[in-house]
Amino acid sequence: MLRDLNQRSREILRLIVDEYLATGEPVGSRTLSRRFPQTLSPASIRGVMADLEEAGLLYAPHTSAGRLPTERGLRLFVDGLLEVGDLTETERRDIDNRARVVGRNVEQALTEATERLSGLANAAALVAVPKHGAALAQIEFVPLAPGRALAVVVTADGQVENRVIDAPSGLGPAGLTQAGNYLTQRLRGRTFAEARAEILAEIQQHRSELDALSARVVESGLAAWGGEADGRSTLIVKGQARLLEDVSALGDLERMRELFGLLESRQELLKVLDSTDRGEGVRIFIGRENQLFAMSGCAMIVAPLRGARQTVVGAIGVIGPTRLNYARIIPMVDYTARVVGKILG
Repeated sequence: MLRDLNQRSREILRLIVDEYLATGEPVGSRTLSRRFPQTLSPASIRGVMADLEEAGLLYAPHTSAGRLPTERGLRLFVDGLLEVGDLTETERRDIDNRARVVGRNVEQALTEATERLSGLANAAALVAVPKHGAALAQIEFVPLAPGRALAVVVTADGQVENRVIDAPSGLGPAGLTQAGNYLTQRLRGRTFAEARAEILAEIQQHRSELDALSARVVESGLAAWGGEADGRSTLIVKGQARLLEDVSALGDLERMRELFGLLESRQELLKVLDSTDRGEGVRIFIGRENQLFAMSGCAMIVAPLRGARQTVVGAIGVIGPTRLNYARIIPMVDYTARVVGKILG
């Protein structure tokens, strides 16, 4: 589509989108004539704007108004005309310091990093990671009652979580110890998401040294901590109030109300974040172009979180109105994703 536009049309589209991102207001031909680097009359600019409108890249919100970019126009701008900036050293250090894990657990570091990303982007920020995205150190199974056991998981960063699981009747303490040692040996230094399929395959192919009852305990433990496989994820959302700072019209307020509903809908939001598995680097969703994010007037900039083995272990991003400052926020999300990925690795 971009190659079908001449240089003048590209420049006018770029100026309109730049002005829209800065003000949120329709842009008129007189405004453009003052900003256009060449001498061009308002009448000539109106002609180009009419062509861009016919191509579905601009629209007039009401009669005699200036023009605003459509979602298609924004996509064309982001993909072909946007000049992405870079972070300052101060911003990089700020993100690094917020994401430190010294003296706190991973979830606290994730919360701090998400809050800082929200502040830098002046929008809502969010991160989703498997419940046990951190590498594991040890697993134990403790007998509670016939048919019940307590699974104790210790992560490499010192977090401990307990969960009651089903255990086969007739399995004594020795069998539970065997199951715990088996899982610890195979999971140490790895996440549940990374090792789950491999362990289950080994049990099913009878290649493990476990007896039948201990194998069933291992399967119960893996099911209890399925990570991404069973939808248990830590979801942190910060900065929702910033979405209301620049709402001036009733329509904008209604879109923000819908957006708050999405932010509260955990499962729908996780679907959007999970879609980063299919892409490399930062992805941008604008309005209705993606069925998972079909809300008109909103956009999301999101990047995958990669662990030590470069496997995707979560996602982090920024969400807000379509007039997000893409040039500034894209490098923020990218850098924060790399810093947080090191924490999870």
